[in-house]
Amino acid sequence: MKLGWLLRSVVGKLWMTIIVLVAVVLLILGMFLLQYIDINFQDTTSHQVKVLFIVTGIIGFMLSTFFAFFLSSKITQPLIEMKKAAASISGGDYETRVPIRSTDEIGDLAHAFNRMANDLDSLIKDLSLEKNHLASILRSMSDAVMTFDAEGNVTMSNPPGDKLMAHWNSLDWAEDEENISRPGVPKPLFELFGHVITEGVDTSDKIHFLSGVWSVVMAPLKSNDSVRGAVAVVRDVTEEFKLEKLRRDFVANVSHEIRTPLSMLQGYSEALLDGFADSPEERDELVQVIHDESVRMGRLVKDLLDLARMEAGHNELKLMPCDIDSLVRRVHRKFAAYAKDRDIRLSCELPESPPLNVEAADEDRLEQVLTNLLDNAMRHTPSGATISLSGDWGVPDPGQTDPAYVVLRIADEGEGIPSDDLPYIFERFYKADKSRKRGSSGGTGLGLAIVKNIVEGHHGRIQVDSLIGKGTTFTILLPVDLNHQLSKRSS
Repeated sequence: MKLGWLLRSVVGKLWMTIIVLVAVVLLILGMFLLQYIDINFQDTTSHQVKVLFIVTGIIGFMLSTFFAFFLSSKITQPLIEMKKAAASISGGDYETRVPIRSTDEIGDLAHAFNRMANDLDSLIKDLSLEKNHLASILRSMSDAVMTFDAEGNVTMSNPPGDKLMAHWNSLDWAEDEENISRPGVPKPLFELFGHVITEGVDTSDKIHFLSGVWSVVMAPLKSNDSVRGAVAVVRDVTEEFKLEKLRRDFVANVSHEIRTPLSMLQGYSEALLDGFADSPEERDELVQVIHDESVRMGRLVKDLLDLARMEAGHNELKLMPCDIDSLVRRVHRKFAAYAKDRDIRLSCELPESPPLNVEAADEDRLEQVLTNLLDNAMRHTPSGATISLSGDWGVPDPGQTDPAYVVLRIADEGEGIPSDDLPYIFERFYKADKSRKRGSSGGTGLGLAIVKNIVEGHHGRIQVDSLIGKGTTFTILLPVDLNHQLSKRSS
């Protein structure tokens, strides 16, 4: 092994060259001088000359070997050190340096090697700093960032991207050939990824998937003229999409609801101005319509302002101990005469003992809730039917002996609400009966939305059950101890 290394090294090659040269010289000299020695010298002298010639060859061989080892210390050893330093640098130790032992070409080579190592170390440190900086930016981003190679495998992602990928990969996807060929790309991004890889251009789109909406911006990663992958930035815009839809629907509904009374006000006022009313009775009728529509529009504006304040969090509740029994009886008395005129039986059922009360509630707002629900029941309950207003203690939480909620129910025997409409009745301006005009019922379409906001402001719940032709029941759950409920939510 050592002989093979010697023959492959620079010194070995130089040593072999010198040996060959010495041998050639000796052979040439031997060919010409041996005959001359045999002719011109006696046998004894000739033998001595030949021995001297052999000794001279041996000395030349030893001198060449010594010269080879001398070159090894001056040339080969620095080269070996540079080789070891290069291997160390390639292994990641960028602070490795070689000693400079001479000022000749070998020393210049060592100096250039050390300068290259310094530059490489500085470059690697700068790249590492930029990488850490980029990683910190990606970690701090709320958007999901993912990079894919050309085959669709994920090469890098930030924590939101890992979470989103884990969620999408946990779903049960239908297997197909395209998805099998690119297993790393989730199905919602597959079409965009294929377009970016094929066309090599930036692409953005909104993905509607299950119950969410994501905004995706995907750009190709290019190497020379080929696309080697893609980077995707995914943002969950579900809430923004819902709010934008809610805003559009709200503007459309408000404009529709206000346009109707304004048109009637304008039409009937123009009729009065043009003298179409020939008798005092007709004028009174027109004036009454104008008055009713102005009152309805004022009620609509008031409800809109109340709802806007509630949703903006500017409607502070005046919380104090509240006697629910007295509140329910007061609301019952307020609607008793109206129910009698409509030939509707209005009953009130409360427990005899203990009386219903809560530790903290806004009594005026709760009266508004019951008033809105009873008014809604009156408008949709036919004559001869029954409306029930009742209250009771709620079922205690597990492990508790005291009741946790006061339960209030308003049940009517009206036409009922279709099951498809039940999830949407608390939305603004939603009409379960699409054929009924808003003006015919006298409502603004905001009552149930206001009711829900007030109940949730008390950290309670409101539920609705209905059967077509049987009636509707609204159930309100108010926490007995609001402070306890708030402490449970915060914990």
